[in-house]
Amino acid sequence: MPETGADVVLHIGKKLDKLPPIPYESCIFRVHDSLRNQNEKAYEPGVVPIGPYHHGKKNLQPMEEHKLRYLQQLLQRRNETTVERYIVAMRESEERARKFYAEPISLDSNEFVEMMLLDSCFIVEFLRKCEMANLIDPNDRIFQLGHITYGLCRDLMLFENQLPFFIVMQLFNMTQNSTDSLDDLIRMFVRLFDQETPGENPREDDIEHLLGLRHYCCCYQFHSIVSQRDPAKTKDPSETKYPSQTKDMSLNSAKELQVAGINFKKSEGQNLFNIRFVNGTMEIPTLTIDDDIESFFRNLIAYEQYLPHTSWNYFTAYHKFMDYIVNTSEDVRIHTHNGIIHNLLGDNEVAAVMINKLSTNIIASYVGYEEVYDNVNKHCREKWNLR
Repeated sequence: MPETGADVVLHIGKKLDKLPPIPYESCIFRVHDSLRNQNEKAYEPGVVPIGPYHHGKKNLQPMEEHKLRYLQQLLQRRNETTVERYIVAMRESEERARKFYAEPISLDSNEFVEMMLLDSCFIVEFLRKCEMANLIDPNDRIFQLGHITYGLCRDLMLFENQLPFFIVMQLFNMTQNSTDSLDDLIRMFVRLFDQETPGENPREDDIEHLLGLRHYCCCYQFHSIVSQRDPAKTKDPSETKYPSQTKDMSLNSAKELQVAGINFKKSEGQNLFNIRFVNGTMEIPTLTIDDDIESFFRNLIAYEQYLPHTSWNYFTAYHKFMDYIVNTSEDVRIHTHNGIIHNLLGDNEVAAVMINKLSTNIIASYVGYEEVYDNVNKHCREKWNLR
C-alpha cells in the first residue's frame, strides 16, 4: 500500500532530524572516483596504514607489529611501564579528531583511540630515528631494508593516509625533551623529505596533517616569489583563481614554442614553481620524473582539490603549465636536452603520457603564472605576425 502524503512528510522529517551537522573541520577525505579511477594505486598505501581509511587491511598487517615495537621502545627509553596517560590524552582528543575525517568512521571508541596512539607514536618515532641514528634498533627491518623506508615515506604523503596533525603534535609534546618544540618536529620532517626550510614556520593550528605540512613547505617560497613580482597577487586568491575571459590562458607545446623562437633553460634554485619568461627564454626548474612522481603529484593535487576556493593551488597550476608544454615524446626530449626534465623512467613517451594523464578530471588553477602566459603568447603572436 503506497504511503500517504502525511507518511512521506513524517518519513522525511525523521531523516532531517537525524541529519548530522556539516563537519566544518573536515580536511581528510577519500579521493573521489573521477580522480581515483585514473590510477587507484597512487592513492593507496603499500607499506603502512595511517588513520582509519585503510586501517585493518590484510596486506598492511605486518606494519602493525612495528607500530607496537616503536611504542614499546619509546616507553622503555622513558622508563615508563604503562600507556595509561597516553590513552587518557587520546580519548580526550577523540571527538575532535573524528571531525577531521569527512566520512563516518566505523571504528568504535577503543579502536579509534588505539589507532591514534599507535599511528602518532609510529610517525614521531620514525621521524626521530631518521634524525638520530642512535635510536634505531640494530634489528629494525624498516631501516635494514631500503625499499621499506622508501615505501613508508611515500605512504606518509598519501591524502587518504593521514592523521590530524594536532594528534601527532600531542604525542610529540608528551614525549619530548625539555628543549623540543614544534620547530624541531618540522625540522625533522623537512630533512626527511629533503624540503627547503620555509622562511616562516606555520602555526600548529594551521597544519591539518603531514601532507598539508609538505604542501606548505613546498609552496611557501613560491608564494613569496609571486608576491614580490606582482603585489596584486597578494590579494584574495578567489579574485584571481580563474583566468580572465579576455586572456589566452593556454600555451603551445615545447616543439611549437621553439618554432616561434622561444628558448628553454633550466632555472637555478630548487623551488619547483619558479617559472619565468625572460627575453624570449622560458626558465623552468628541473623536474625529476621517477616511479613515484605520479603518486606525489596526484596526492598533492587531490589535497588542493578539497581546499577552500580561496586557497592557492600551486601544484595544480604547476601541473597545468607542464601539461601545456609537454604533449609528446618530442617535447620531453626537448626539455630533457635543456635540463628541465630528468627522466628516470627512460622512455620519453611514458613520461609524456604520465604528465598528460595527471590533468584528467582536475579543476585547474592559473594563479602565479598569468604573467608568463601573457608574455609567452604575446611573443608568439608577434613572431607569427612577422611571417
